[in-house]
Amino acid sequence: MGRILQGAALALAMVSVPVAALAHGPSRQKVTETVAVTAAPDEVWARIGDFQDMSWHPAVAKTVGEGGNEIDATRVLSLGAEDGPVINEVLYKYDADKRTYSYRITEVDVNVLPVTNYSSHLTVKEGENGGALIEWRGAFYRGYPNNDPPPELNDEAAIAAVTDVYRAGLEALAAEFGAAN
Repeated sequence: MGRILQGAALALAMVSVPVAALAHGPSRQKVTETVAVTAAPDEVWARIGDFQDMSWHPAVAKTVGEGGNEIDATRVLSLGAEDGPVINEVLYKYDADKRTYSYRITEVDVNVLPVTNYSSHLTVKEGENGGALIEWRGAFYRGYPNNDPPPELNDEAAIAAVTDVYRAGLEALAAEFGAAN
């Protein structure tokens, strides 16, 4: 009888593995983009280190927020035009000495940015020859959380959209501060 129960348990475990794998759902995606600039890290941080001011990003027409650089500060980014689509964000980590902050999106229309459960980190590091290395990294899920997402809300669309946002911002900073070779 013991062998029969062991055999049944093993058969059940073997059948359960594929079912569990099918029930997994979407995977967390990650994007990291960097740019090296000739300006000193403190100069770059002075430009991008204020959570309440994202005027350096070409897609952001207006930033309105509360709480400064304190944990749980909020900001609303208006995209394209002052009355354009918005992204609501909250600050959850800020360290001026290390020139870094981390934030989450609390609300966004997936037709504007096809992501859910998005968090991001913006950091200015020491670069070469006295310059700075700006790193922007994020983690998120695609805009459609269930199986078989439409193409505009799948993993590839989410990765492409976040990559485009990061590159546009970093390219603007490279133009402003001088790209390092």
